[in-house]
Amino acid sequence: MTGILAIETATDTCSVAVSIDGQIRERYEVAPRQHNQLIFSMLEELLPGGTLKEQGIELIAYGCGPGSFTGLRIAASAVQGLAYSCGLPAVAVPTLAVLAQNAWRRGDVSANDNVLCTLDARINEVYSAVYQYEDELALLREGPWACAPADLALDKPGPLTVVGDGCPFLEQFPEALRVTVVATLIDIVPMARDIIPLALAKFQNGEIQSPWQVQPVYVRDEISWKKLAQQGKPA
Repeated sequence: MTGILAIETATDTCSVAVSIDGQIRERYEVAPRQHNQLIFSMLEELLPGGTLKEQGIELIAYGCGPGSFTGLRIAASAVQGLAYSCGLPAVAVPTLAVLAQNAWRRGDVSANDNVLCTLDARINEVYSAVYQYEDELALLREGPWACAPADLALDKPGPLTVVGDGCPFLEQFPEALRVTVVATLIDIVPMARDIIPLALAKFQNGEIQSPWQVQPVYVRDEISWKKLAQQGKPA
């Protein structure tokens, strides 16, 4: 696997990254509610002219959520369309894992750390999950959850490094959880480039999707997504 296109639009940060022969190029912008306009212009900058296959892309990876409902739909729609039109497989990577991978890439955490990744889910809730690291990759330990901050309960709570824009809710976490927190990193956001190593590992494990299998993961059960075939498009 030498060519991967990655798309991440689950938060206010819109990012697209391309990895060709291990060389990564990325475009990103913090632009709430503008992802639909930005995503294809970023793609054109990174891969100008020709089909994705002609430019060496063999796999399309995306942050599948949780996150902004609108942002997740934009990514899923874009990936469905690109994967179908170009005949490429897709790989879904949890957005909370992308947060953990960003913290690792930046050197803010170490191999033995437990990282509580958080995203503001609005309506006074947070999305969260706990990750550890194995072979330099984020590995899910507990979660994910969507709940009020005061209801967040971990089986083995600490010590924890809390990352993501859910950090401001820390004061609302249960006391038993708060006392285990050793550091907070609110500026960690999910970036497309951090999808790439996680997607490659999933690809090597055979965890790939056809275009009509691409869909967001909302964590909340009441949200639904129409797959490609359900949208009246050819499968």
